[in-house]
Amino acid sequence: MQGRRTLKNGRRLLGLALRLMILLLIEGLVIFALAAILPGVKTPSFAAAVLVAAAMALINAVLWPVVIRIALPLTVFTFGLGSLVFSAGTVALGFYVVDGTRIPIGGDLAIAFAMALVSMLIAPLLDVDGDAQHLRVVRRRVRHGRKEHRTNVPGVILFEIDGLGETILREAVRDGHVPTIARWLSDGTHKILGWECDLSSQTGASQAGLLLGSNWDMPAFRWYEKESGRTMVSNHPADAAEIERRRSTGAGLLANGGTSRGNMFSGDAPRCTATMSVIRDRSRSKSGDFFAYFSDPYGFLRTICLSLADISYERLAARRQRRSGAEHVERGGMYPLVRAAIAVVMRDLNVALLMADIVEGVPVSYATFVGYDEVAHHAGIREPDALAVLKRHDRQLQRLERAVSQAPRPYHLLVLSDHGQTQGAPFRQRYDETLEELVKGALAQGDVHAPAAVDEAWGDVGAVLADARQDPGLGGRVLARATRNRTVGGTVALGPNRAALEERSTLEEPNQVDEEEERSALEPDPIDPDERSAPGTPESEQEAVVMVSGPLGLIYLPRSSERLTLEQIAEAHPELVSTLTAHPGIGFVMVRSREHGGAVAVGAGGHRRLADDVVVGEDPLAHFDPTVADHLRRHDRFPHCPDLLVNSMYDPQTDEVAPFEDFMGSHGGLGGPQMKPFAVVPADWSEPAEPIVGVEAMHEVLRDWLAQLQRGADEAVEPQRG
Repeated sequence: MQGRRTLKNGRRLLGLALRLMILLLIEGLVIFALAAILPGVKTPSFAAAVLVAAAMALINAVLWPVVIRIALPLTVFTFGLGSLVFSAGTVALGFYVVDGTRIPIGGDLAIAFAMALVSMLIAPLLDVDGDAQHLRVVRRRVRHGRKEHRTNVPGVILFEIDGLGETILREAVRDGHVPTIARWLSDGTHKILGWECDLSSQTGASQAGLLLGSNWDMPAFRWYEKESGRTMVSNHPADAAEIERRRSTGAGLLANGGTSRGNMFSGDAPRCTATMSVIRDRSRSKSGDFFAYFSDPYGFLRTICLSLADISYERLAARRQRRSGAEHVERGGMYPLVRAAIAVVMRDLNVALLMADIVEGVPVSYATFVGYDEVAHHAGIREPDALAVLKRHDRQLQRLERAVSQAPRPYHLLVLSDHGQTQGAPFRQRYDETLEELVKGALAQGDVHAPAAVDEAWGDVGAVLADARQDPGLGGRVLARATRNRTVGGTVALGPNRAALEERSTLEEPNQVDEEEERSALEPDPIDPDERSAPGTPESEQEAVVMVSGPLGLIYLPRSSERLTLEQIAEAHPELVSTLTAHPGIGFVMVRSREHGGAVAVGAGGHRRLADDVVVGEDPLAHFDPTVADHLRRHDRFPHCPDLLVNSMYDPQTDEVAPFEDFMGSHGGLGGPQMKPFAVVPADWSEPAEPIVGVEAMHEVLRDWLAQLQRGADEAVEPQRG
């Protein structure tokens, strides 16, 4: 048996050596070709070009670790451009070592980029680990500072693909867009479990439930709090920190030594990067974890190449969509750059951090990959460019699989989503007006305030910069100085977000309300219609505050500090509710009613009492899932539920909604696959006893699985002790 294993290892090493030789020959061919066309770059022969490639590999293996330890702050501050300079220096040194040739600046940069492209395109085809250098840097950091978690208890990597619904995943498996997941399913190592998220079906509420175990009183991605006059935004660092303070018990999903990578909430992880809720907490937000990524000589060059390619993909996809006559939203301006930052740069950062966690042996790590969600918003949930981004997410799972082989403990890879998306042209595009304009026209008097929306994509990029600028090293200090005029409310305000963040930064910090008091606030006290809340805030001076979250609309009437009833609203604004419910783009409106004894869902042809599900006329919820009434009843109990909760139309025949935001794929409300996320888990993990409805229920299932892994490892060790 030992001899057979030795023979197998020998063959494996021989095969690896052969593949590395082929890669070296290809790199030599590229260098030889470039030397023939680049001015000032000369190499005498193909053999000399191969020797240059070999010299570069040797220099990277021997000298790069020493250089990067000295120059690491520069590489971080320049977001990898320092690595580009050092890579170009490696090229120049390689030429000089082989034949004493000195090549001009520009030629060495071109060759450095070419080598990065070869590494990116050819190495996977030859099954050569392109992440080997990065993993070597990570292992070195572990040896010099961090404790390696060597144990028989399996670790878990939770790889969240933001916005991907179960239906789209199954179609992607069938059509070949996710070959790694398809292989897992075909081999029988994994299975797909569908589940149902809450209303509101969006990342803020879903991640609070998944990671912290509670998403109580989060009515949408952004909402208004009458008692303080403050707008809460889930991905604003100050608001995310306040939400986590309200919801966290200290025993979140990642509390026991876990890491949070690129998430909205920390899950009580002791170590986080680019996590909105802890960006301002230097004891937990460890931007230094980015260092290993920037220290890879070819890794960031590969990311730059992929970013440029992604910008080209976006330009071509947008042009193709316009020429085909398909419905679309605006995809010009700075959007291609933001998309590349989200779909490529942040993706590669997260993968690098996950690989570092694996090599270190972190017990559980959760990372969010937002590329599919972002592209599907603008293109559509089944468009080729959205599925192409999904396929690139799937490729990252192969990289993580390779890293697992070098881990100090066994690992399980779990892929999940927080919500799905539902297709549909925007409300504004369909009806030539916005929800804000519709509400304004229906008011008896007064005006409407619609707080400037904080763009999620720009917010995510700003959060990464805000995290990196807090590092105490040279790179963090220089970056902090460079972005000091763009820092608002603890984040770096970029693009259209700057005006929105500056507007809301003038408002007071949210009041700290006890959760038990929140849960007991089920019925409003009699109110004075003329009573004002939070005097002096812009919203309190308006008749209505309108906020949107995909196909979900929230209408607050802030002249009252309490939630108004249907009867009170009809007295102040007789046409408001009827105008909303009669509109073809609106499916129903939920409002409290004294006459009906609580919340009621009102549609164009009838209403449904949520207290007893009695329907008068046509049931406005008939086209939605059977659980929709339960979701609305839960939402109705939220202290910050709006006076009027508006859900867009949903057509079950076309499976479309009409979102109030300018998106082609949307989520946040009810109707279609936006409520149907998934989890791809190991096939031998236990089946839940009942359907998983709600993210808090999914949180408990995840906790049970993690506990079962611990118990299984303990039981395996016990017989050995006996």
